[in-house]
Amino acid sequence: MKATKKFAVILAGCGHKDGAEIQESVMTLYAIAKAGSTYQVFAPDVDQHHVINHLTGEPADETRNVLVESARIARGDIKSLSEFKSQDFDILMFAGGFGVAKNLCTYAFDGSDCTVNPEVEKAVKSMHTAGKPIGALCISPVILAKVLNHVTITMGQDPSAIENVKTMGANHKTTNAREIVIDEKNKVVTNPCYMLDSTIVDIAEGAINTVNALLEL
Repeated sequence: MKATKKFAVILAGCGHKDGAEIQESVMTLYAIAKAGSTYQVFAPDVDQHHVINHLTGEPADETRNVLVESARIARGDIKSLSEFKSQDFDILMFAGGFGVAKNLCTYAFDGSDCTVNPEVEKAVKSMHTAGKPIGALCISPVILAKVLNHVTITMGQDPSAIENVKTMGANHKTTNAREIVIDEKNKVVTNPCYMLDSTIVDIAEGAINTVNALLEL
């Protein structure tokens, strides 16, 4: 029987237009638990770039905090990313959502010239330096492309996203919804999720495939 591994899962808020993609986040936590492992959820204690009304798609005149919003998905069992220590975890995992590109980095606004939140960058670098696996769903592989540069990832099939990550120095492989890309050298596993026209079943299978591959690494 495999030893239980502990995942650190980083979220970017709550809601696919301005935070973490809820279905991807929940399916990630489900996949980890289903595999017999455990997790701790983290998020940076910063304001969201903006708040989107998910019914109308229009910006709302209010301010929300990434950590507080992510706590909705984590059912309150969450820590500030400032508390993250790589020695406490075996695997790092990112769910997707547009909040990744707005709150965890500036990809939504700056493309390949984006910057990454310092706490997010520190978490990625510390796990990578320690030789521990990192998983990323949906749009979140852009963070790995920016921080790790020469890494092989997937962003699905979007031409502009593919061009951007290549500009950052990453290698890209085109995939379908449930397919994963494994970079064994860098111990990175990625899956496109809702970067494609996926179903919730596709999301569940993609998350499960990603988690299982990370455990194999």
